[in-house]
Amino acid sequence: MQYVACILSGYLIGSFNPSYIIGMIKGKDIRSSGSGNAGASNALMHFGKGIGILCAICDILKACLVVWLCGRLFPDISSAAMIGGCACSLGHIFPFYMGFRGGKGLACYGGLVLMFDWRVFLIFLAFEAAVAFITNYICFVPITACVTFPIVYAVMTRDIVGTVFLLAVALVMLYKHLINIKRIKNGTEAKFKETLFKKRSHSPKAE
Repeated sequence: MQYVACILSGYLIGSFNPSYIIGMIKGKDIRSSGSGNAGASNALMHFGKGIGILCAICDILKACLVVWLCGRLFPDISSAAMIGGCACSLGHIFPFYMGFRGGKGLACYGGLVLMFDWRVFLIFLAFEAAVAFITNYICFVPITACVTFPIVYAVMTRDIVGTVFLLAVALVMLYKHLINIKRIKNGTEAKFKETLFKKRSHSPKAE
């Protein structure tokens, strides 16, 4: 029952999606255009850098909250913090009230790594920033992060249960990013630098 409660609490908190909520307040389902998902990167494309960064911070913080909360509410489960963090990522990706069509879990995954070890987080942050600028595609950031972090976690902790949950999330994130790989092959994937540095139009069509 404690495992169920840990997973459920992580999932429900993870289901809170600021990108989708802000979009609905503005009268737009953020999933209807752009990358087609409800995440910070699509919020950046639709509403500008300010809202995009705000959504990313909220997604990171909700993962931090879950990891902290589960670690204290379920002290008898050694992997509670990591299990809750993984459930949070899955809640962000598959929110029940959005027809299980949410984001792709990058910011939540970042919050999970941050709460595991801030030094590891900074190393990953620097590495993934380099990946984004070198490849010019943001989708390679979650792909490389979700593959490498479970290995780092397993080596540092020897926690089999937590590693299994991380691998499960990795498989889901990789599957969710297959469409990005297809768009890269077709030449239709948004370029990272162009999205980050472009000036956003304020015409009705841009909304």
